[in-house]
Amino acid sequence: MRLLLVEDNPPLADVICRALQQTGYVVDWAPNKCEADTWLIGQSYDVVLLDLGLPDADGADVLRRLRASGKHTPVLVLSAREAVDERVRLLDLGADDYVVKPVALNELEARIRSLVRRSHGIADPMLVIGALRLDTAGRRALVDDRPLELSSKELAALEHLAIRTHRIVTKEQLLQALYGWQGDINPNAVEKVVSRLRAKLEESGVIIRTVRGLGYSLETDEDQTA
Repeated sequence: MRLLLVEDNPPLADVICRALQQTGYVVDWAPNKCEADTWLIGQSYDVVLLDLGLPDADGADVLRRLRASGKHTPVLVLSAREAVDERVRLLDLGADDYVVKPVALNELEARIRSLVRRSHGIADPMLVIGALRLDTAGRRALVDDRPLELSSKELAALEHLAIRTHRIVTKEQLLQALYGWQGDINPNAVEKVVSRLRAKLEESGVIIRTVRGLGYSLETDEDQTA
């Protein structure tokens, strides 16, 4: 999953970025409205974490521009402003959630997971596909109650595909979800992750199908024979 953190406090941004990256997220950081707008124009994100006290504008302006552009990217507001009227204002502008700082990192991660599920019409944190069970809250995958040993990249790829089961995910989308804009990434990195993941899913009844010229689609054995 790829996130954009809009936060003008570098030490706080560093703590949040490191914590989320350790969980497997790819996080881009924008310290002001100008950079946030630039990221949002050119990139796609699963969730935007938005501070309101930016040096060059109110964070609400970032939210207004995002919604005016027609994008429905989930936005989680992180703010020290506790007033109910302020929370109501941001939610009415199109924010999907509002958290008052300071917030525990485990709560922040839980809220991110909830927003990602809601944005794809999924209510249950446990995704069941064939014999595969993917626990998005516990960050683990099981096949017939047997844990799958997955690297952080493999788990992130599986979650990205599983949330979009039966839909095509392009190689570029998967690349950005796993690595963001890391400049030293081998162009074949996605294929290597998918190849390892396929091998580990062999007994699950779940297949990562290559759609030639388009990308990948997570499906079950039954889908292939239907």
